[in-house]
Amino acid sequence: MATVYKKSAMLTDTPLHYCPGCTHGIAHKLIAETIEELGLVDNVVGIAPVGCGVFAYNYFNCDMQEAAHGRAPAVASAIKRVHKNTAVFSYQGDGDLASIGMAEIVHAATRGENITVIFINNAIYGMTGGQMAPTTLEGQKATTCIYGRQVRSAEGEVINGNPIHVSELLATLDGPAYIERVMLTDPANVMKAKKAVKKAFEYQMAKKGFTFVEIMSGCPTNWYMSPADALSFVKNEMTKKYPLGVFKDIEEAK
Repeated sequence: MATVYKKSAMLTDTPLHYCPGCTHGIAHKLIAETIEELGLVDNVVGIAPVGCGVFAYNYFNCDMQEAAHGRAPAVASAIKRVHKNTAVFSYQGDGDLASIGMAEIVHAATRGENITVIFINNAIYGMTGGQMAPTTLEGQKATTCIYGRQVRSAEGEVINGNPIHVSELLATLDGPAYIERVMLTDPANVMKAKKAVKKAFEYQMAKKGFTFVEIMSGCPTNWYMSPADALSFVKNEMTKKYPLGVFKDIEEAK
């Protein structure tokens, strides 16, 4: 018997604008499935970022709010405080969250805001043409570091500085309840990512506190790679700098 694809009620029929090989669409599907499975279809609000996910409000079939660049955690916090029993999530990339939005995410996390943040880390500014992001790897090329990110010069002078580990940084704070890093390189890891997203929403609805899932994603267009090579880069190179795993789970710590 042929397998029939079941469309998620949480996703609209609007064609995705993402580049071929980009895994934003997979991340959207995981969030949509989670919301359905937890019975939150009529009780969820999402926050769209500035970046490649800026049109997320066209794809999720729920109330969506657009936020200024980097300010999604603040917007999500405000909505959650007003609608305490509603699931609230922000969907952000590394430029939005880890650069201009770093103060917002750190303070939302340390306050323990009862929201879920989905962080797409593709190590580059995707929407604006491939500039170096806070998460760009050492040696990785971008339009603003065409020879590759260089931490220091041969003389020891700071040039681009080090890539930032967002999950590890947030895990040092007292407010977060759950933080995990996953990737979308193959079916097994997609299923692990789904479990992480679901746990994050479950913890939020149980009022355990701030939850954060970092999803490592490829960017074939701005990496100048084929989709297959981009997935290989995530799996074989990005994980060296950004290892997968749970960085905080208040339930497991008990």
